[in-house]
Amino acid sequence: MLMLPEEIKIFIRLSPTDMRKSIDSLCALIVDYFNEPPQSRHLFLFYNQDRNKVKIIFWDRNGFVLYYKRLEKKKFMLSKASNGNVIEISRDQLQWLLAGLDFQIMNEFSELNYSGYY
Repeated sequence: MLMLPEEIKIFIRLSPTDMRKSIDSLCALIVDYFNEPPQSRHLFLFYNQDRNKVKIIFWDRNGFVLYYKRLEKKKFMLSKASNGNVIEISRDQLQWLLAGLDFQIMNEFSELNYSGYY
């Protein structure tokens, strides 16, 4: 599980990426597709054609971190229902995605605020 600060943004490239790409190649894609500097400390997620592998790359103080996950039986729930090539998701949505759930239909519980009990 990734422990992420609240100010971190998480971006997903909606086109499949060759999973043979290393950190340097993924950094080039970050500049090209996300229009962000790779050292921005944001998370950038890439997935393969079969949607069973994801790579997440981010800068951590003194170097890049590459997080790689492969699902053995299912696919990551990534649809191309967006208008662009990139979407931004929340930390909860990232955890749902990495768990193999459809993060686009999952909703966070809304906060309940009661002024009285009766």
